[in-house]
Amino acid sequence: MRVLLVDDEVGLTRALRRGLGAEGFTVDVAHDGDTGLRMATDGEYDVLVVDVMLPRRHGYDVVTTLREREVWTPVLMLSAKDGEHDVADGLDVGADDYLTKPFSFVVLVARLRALVRRPVAPRPAVLRAGELMLDPATREVSRGERAVDLTARETALLEYLLRHGDRVVGKLELLDHVFDTGGEDPNVVEVYVGYLRRKLGKDAVATVRGAGYRIGTAAPVVPDP
Repeated sequence: MRVLLVDDEVGLTRALRRGLGAEGFTVDVAHDGDTGLRMATDGEYDVLVVDVMLPRRHGYDVVTTLREREVWTPVLMLSAKDGEHDVADGLDVGADDYLTKPFSFVVLVARLRALVRRPVAPRPAVLRAGELMLDPATREVSRGERAVDLTARETALLEYLLRHGDRVVGKLELLDHVFDTGGEDPNVVEVYVGYLRRKLGKDAVATVRGAGYRIGTAAPVVPDP
């Protein structure tokens, strides 16, 4: 199994190269984001390990650019940041897993093997509902021929609704899965639904009175005035 390790900590990469080699991995190393991006694009790797904080090109940018180039090699992201939003950011840009430093070498090996066992996914399907389109890989959103600029939170809300377009989604479910904040006022969902309607059109998100929201205009949904 061939691994590309992109991390600027020379001591860490040296130790990981030696340890992973003993576990049967063939390891190449890049110490900056530009080199890592080039090697990941041109080389044939089973899995990539990419640190977030890199010189010359940020780790998030490395992963985002790889996905834009339709390089779907599994990525394990490393970071000293362990906040839930940091983890979410890493996964949102296209990483498959996230491990915080310091970490257990045994856990790292187990996660790499788990990623290698997964089939390499094809390009994520573009999500559509009528004229609405969201590309999960690039986070591009459009309605008809018009590109729409959404914030990360607005995009996450739209993606969740599109992925559950065959059913009504309640406020509490959206609060839990999109906003990920235990004490948040449920009315924040209404606020962000309003943002989507202003940018995408009033009929983009419909309300099922007393139940929640859904994409589209299928009965018995009732668009808000």
